Amino acid sequence: MSEQRNLILAIVISMLILLGSQYFFSSEVPRPDGGETEQQTTGDSVTPQPGARTPEGAPAPGGSDLPRVAPQQSRAAALADAARIRIDTPRVDGSIRVRGARIDDLRLKNYHKTVDPASPEIELLNPRNAPRPYYVEFGWVAAAGGDVALPDQDTVWQADGDVLTPGSPITLTWSNDAGLTFERRIEVDENYLFTVSQTVRNTGGQAVTLYPYGLISRHGTPETEDFYILHEGPLGVFGEELTELDYEDLQDEPSGVIKRNSTGGWLGITDKYWLTALVPDQKAAFEGAFRHRVDQGIDKYQADYLAAPVTIAPGGKATMTDRLFAGAKEVDVIDAYEERYRIQLFDRTIDWGWFYFLTKPIFYAIDFFYNLLGNFGLAIIALTFCIKFLFLPLAWKSYVSMSKMKALQPEMVKLRERHGDDKVRMQQEMMALYKKEKVNPVSGCLPILLQIPVFFALYKVLFVTIEMRHAPFYGWIEDLSARDPTNAFELFGLISWGAPEFLHLGVWPLLMGISMYAQQKINPQPPDPMQARIMMMLPIIFTFFLASFPAGLVIYWTVNNCLSIAQQWFIMRRVNNRRAAAAKPGE
Repeated sequence: MSEQRNLILAIVISMLILLGSQYFFSSEVPRPDGGETEQQTTGDSVTPQPGARTPEGAPAPGGSDLPRVAPQQSRAAALADAARIRIDTPRVDGSIRVRGARIDDLRLKNYHKTVDPASPEIELLNPRNAPRPYYVEFGWVAAAGGDVALPDQDTVWQADGDVLTPGSPITLTWSNDAGLTFERRIEVDENYLFTVSQTVRNTGGQAVTLYPYGLISRHGTPETEDFYILHEGPLGVFGEELTELDYEDLQDEPSGVIKRNSTGGWLGITDKYWLTALVPDQKAAFEGAFRHRVDQGIDKYQADYLAAPVTIAPGGKATMTDRLFAGAKEVDVIDAYEERYRIQLFDRTIDWGWFYFLTKPIFYAIDFFYNLLGNFGLAIIALTFCIKFLFLPLAWKSYVSMSKMKALQPEMVKLRERHGDDKVRMQQEMMALYKKEKVNPVSGCLPILLQIPVFFALYKVLFVTIEMRHAPFYGWIEDLSARDPTNAFELFGLISWGAPEFLHLGVWPLLMGISMYAQQKINPQPPDPMQARIMMMLPIIFTFFLASFPAGLVIYWTVNNCLSIAQQWFIMRRVNNRRAAAAKPGE
């Protein structure tokens, strides 16, 4: 019995440490929209250069980051300071600044900052003169030593339309005085993918060598969840390997830049639910880079790529086609893009974690039941039933063993009374008793061990997938990815006195604690009274720990406990009836 107690205690302590890490590693008050801090900027992006070495905190030679002071403006004022091409699709709206041809205004129509559908839409991209600048730029740079007039952030393009829609692409045109004409065709689909085709026509008398590039610039360090199971910040796939960098990683990099070479892949910047990613031609080589610098006290981050050089002969032309993802990290949309465009490991934009092989199938199962039942809470409950059914053979063996252990409790009490002072002798006698009765004291722990990865994989799904964000259940649960909003210490809304965070205890966590207590009562109790009291305290501890966890996870745990109680009662009753029948004389 001591081995069983030790194993259970070890599991419980491990789970408490992992559950408790939410308090020690997460932000005190995470922003509900995964937004950024309110910061202004006075500089601009760094244009990647072929063969350039960027000193710490400085732009690359020949870059477009010229000293300038951008006036501090509201977002509306920043959007109104220049002509724009409107973006209008079923999923996003926004605009492209004609001067510089930057995609710097994007809002997500289907996502709001709170559960209230009347709350503001999520603002993903912002112009450089607005709070929280975050924008995307494409262009060309000349080979080292080349003297070519190229379009830059101040170039005023000529557009063949004023609205970009899924059925109406926009073509921007600009010509220099040396016979080069630049065309930029921008298309957008019905979700979040932009296709940017850049064409250079050479009507001059000399060949020109140019490097195509794309960049994402973000000014100000965003506020993140700061939780160890979630990555937020720069990331990309290079050489079919995922690279994830924290903002602190770039801040600590002495050179201010981290570079990766690859053929195929992608790179960008991710938030918890939103992503901006550059997707170069998957068959072409490129040099990717993540950059950081401090400009007038503002941290600035950039993800960019520089593709292989292209030489345009006199009378010739060259076209490069790249893509930009800017939107919500919806699983089916991300997977569809990965398959359609053969984008290497694009599904890793969603942080499925170490248990990828378990986490993603669990999401698919929940999504299947959601499509069937119409509610993610019901889908989680249906998944719980399926998991319990899959573990039924193990549960049967476990509860049979527990039933035998419960029947041996009187004998174990006698052994304790007889050899309580001699721990070694008592241990020997108990092992002999187990052997005689053919009882394995550890077998009851196997279902617990197997369910722990499922528990954390489900937690991961609830925590990182946008499908769970603002997904309602019934009654007071308006967001399964957030904690139960009710609080027993405020009489479930009857009074409000500003209870501290550690005194937040919702209805579902209480139900989970009650179900866990009921399950403890029907389990065999340790012969040691002190250990028995400790085990009975665990439901209280878990109730408070899970009070801050997503409501969907607490619902899963509560239903799982109830099903376990029903299974245990049924199985142990059958075992006891068989034992009683076998004990009758003449049978």
